[in-house]
Amino acid sequence: MKRMAGKTDRVPGKKVRCPGGYMAFVPHPLPPELNWTPKLVTALSDADRLIGRLDGEGRKLPNPHPLMRPFVAREAVLSSRIEGTQATLGELLAAAAGASVERSPHDLREVANYVVALENGIRRLEKLPLSLRLIREIHGKLMGGVRGNVATPGEFRRSQNWIGQAGSTPATATYIPPPPAEMTACLGDLERFLHETVLPPLVQVALVHYQFEAIHPFLDGNGRVGRLLVTLFLAERGILPTPLLYLSAFFEATRREYYEGLQGVTERGEWERWLGYFLNGVARQSEDALGRAERINRKLSAWRLEIAGISSKTPALLLERLSANPFQTVRMAAREMGMAFTTVQRAMEKLESLSIVSEVSGGKRDRVYCAMTLMEILEEPAKLAP
Repeated sequence: MKRMAGKTDRVPGKKVRCPGGYMAFVPHPLPPELNWTPKLVTALSDADRLIGRLDGEGRKLPNPHPLMRPFVAREAVLSSRIEGTQATLGELLAAAAGASVERSPHDLREVANYVVALENGIRRLEKLPLSLRLIREIHGKLMGGVRGNVATPGEFRRSQNWIGQAGSTPATATYIPPPPAEMTACLGDLERFLHETVLPPLVQVALVHYQFEAIHPFLDGNGRVGRLLVTLFLAERGILPTPLLYLSAFFEATRREYYEGLQGVTERGEWERWLGYFLNGVARQSEDALGRAERINRKLSAWRLEIAGISSKTPALLLERLSANPFQTVRMAAREMGMAFTTVQRAMEKLESLSIVSEVSGGKRDRVYCAMTLMEILEEPAKLAP
């Protein structure tokens, strides 16, 4: 394994002067020299062990794909919250079920776009490797139809951007990524690193996430695309059978440490600190996802036993829909199941009588039902301690 290089070799990039007089950062190609301390080796071992356990348990789930959907929705909400979008998980799932919610359509569209971008990315991996082309496609899905399309969906930037407080300029920015000319070369190096490295996959994806954020290749949406890359990388490498692991909950709960970790690499070459933080996030979120998935699956199994004696198959079909979205409306369920409204309404009332769902809209028409037990599991704060 590589040992620590000299202090000057630890600098992760160079500063270049731009026409406006400000200095932009151009990261060096990956990988850097790494100092494999016992602490870092232990962190990697812990993350590998726990994500492997999540992989094993995920393969035991009888039908993991519907169960994946509320996890995707949760990730979309938390990832978008880091960027300032306020929609909640309940609002997103209720809107997806056909219910009317008070949240602004703009916020809901931004979060819903994240779900679309992730699901589209997973499908595209069947034919297309994780690449700059796929990254542009993901960005197009994420930013399409929001913020007036000023973010040029699906296109790498052709002008300088920067990170800072609202109203900041390059002169007052916290960070200025590579100018467009240098950015193109940086992206080419990043794409090569995605396919050529022999580093452990979790170390590789941690480095990729840092590098993508350092390059900041889009006018907007870089944080969300960078987090999507983590999930897509794990899926492409076959590390998880279905994308149940998401790091946005960890990044959102430890936001200050997250940004300090990225900044520490840029300013001081603190790769080991960043890797330790990232691997701890993988370990903790693997535990968290495993616990949630197991509890949801146990509850669904118990409910299946409760309705096993019912002659009609409709309650069982509704139960499977609840595993994908705890919120349901009779109107949308009937339409998508190809059944009569009254048939589905009777089945929903049966589930309500068994306390599986509750009517949460308070209206007599277009009623909204929710499996509150599942929502409580999904909405629990992330557990960050081992």
